[in-house]
Amino acid sequence: MEPGELVAGRYRVVSVVGRGAMGVVWLARDERLQRDVAIKELRVGTDGNGTGGVAGDAVARTMREGRIGARLRHPNAIAVHDVVMHGGLPCLVMEYLPAESLAEVAATRGGLPPGEVAAIGAQVAAALAEAHAHGVVHRDVKPDNVLLTEDGTAKITDFGVSRAAGLASVTATGILAGTPAYLAPEVANGAEADARSDVFSLGATLYAAIEGAPPFGLEDNAIALLHKVARDPVLPPRRAGPLTDLLLWLLRRDPAERPTMRVAHEALAAAASGRAVSVPPGRTSTLLLDRPRVSRRRVFVGVGASALVAGGVVLGLVLADGEPRGTASTTPATTTTARADQDCVASYEVVNSWPGGFQVRVVVRNDGDRPLTGWEVRWTLPDGEDIAGLWQGRLARDGGDVIVTNEDYNVTIPAGESTAFGFNGSGDDPRVPRVSCREP
Repeated sequence: MEPGELVAGRYRVVSVVGRGAMGVVWLARDERLQRDVAIKELRVGTDGNGTGGVAGDAVARTMREGRIGARLRHPNAIAVHDVVMHGGLPCLVMEYLPAESLAEVAATRGGLPPGEVAAIGAQVAAALAEAHAHGVVHRDVKPDNVLLTEDGTAKITDFGVSRAAGLASVTATGILAGTPAYLAPEVANGAEADARSDVFSLGATLYAAIEGAPPFGLEDNAIALLHKVARDPVLPPRRAGPLTDLLLWLLRRDPAERPTMRVAHEALAAAASGRAVSVPPGRTSTLLLDRPRVSRRRVFVGVGASALVAGGVVLGLVLADGEPRGTASTTPATTTTARADQDCVASYEVVNSWPGGFQVRVVVRNDGDRPLTGWEVRWTLPDGEDIAGLWQGRLARDGGDVIVTNEDYNVTIPAGESTAFGFNGSGDDPRVPRVSCREP
């Protein structure tokens, strides 16, 4: 294809506007409707006969993309107008949108603020929710496939590796569908992509827009990166502020614990408008049983002692010396406080561990009948342990004594609600200390 060529008797090629692994995107003029369009020209493989044609599976993939894209009409999705053949190559004719990709914008600005990312995510989630409602899974949600206009409009594009429910796969020849850095763990482990994996990929996309890199980092070696996605924990973002819990909800390893795309859209829209978002806690059984490297020493504590019992397995109270105590029970997990007038209750949980390190989540809950207007959590670090980084709170240290206080955005906890902070720690075989919480 060259500038000036006429494609399918109506699209006059103007210039190249982008190149990617799957082909070249051209700006063209639709001479019949007098509008600009984008033409995606596929350049993948050969026909196996040495003639330089396109492999049959690649043609099928493009034709399928056209059928899928044409089914979706949403203000936050790039519209597909036509699918044609030109010079032996399949070409996808799409809406032309003068815009930059989210990847380009984030790279130029060195990461975007959480509120802006939430607004972008809400738009993309709305389009993907509509696609899911029509049985369409995108399968390659990533920053490069999110286009941003100057007025703040976001549109998802490139359903080139998407798959409509009921259509046969054409990727069985070993072609990897999706970008490894943004794949959901279950897909990296070989499972078929579905709507829930799109939710994870959206979370990874928004994470990268804030942090500057996806949750598992970037690797030149795609196989090494796939192993990290399949096995490693997601490290909580450090710059996401009030969006942290929502991002981690989208990025939960268990697909069943992620929100639907429709719920993700509603939550992101609420976050973008500054409203509080209630994120359901993860299932303890999943954290304990599905991750072989996770420490099984978990406890919820207030000013007094408490015991966490799940599924009839004794977890008990783990004191600062690391010795668990407890008896078998099938009663639900409970949290108690030592004083009736103590409204602030903190739960300390080791949610992941690896050689030489671990990850902790601390939930601060208001058990009173009035809002808490500030909070402060204290504990003493067990011997041999240290804090490598903390998010969603302000850290103060006095030797081994730790004090974490609220940030400006999570200073108030309404009655019956909670907030959370977390940190990465260093040390082997992490122990759960006694924790206290109070309103300053």
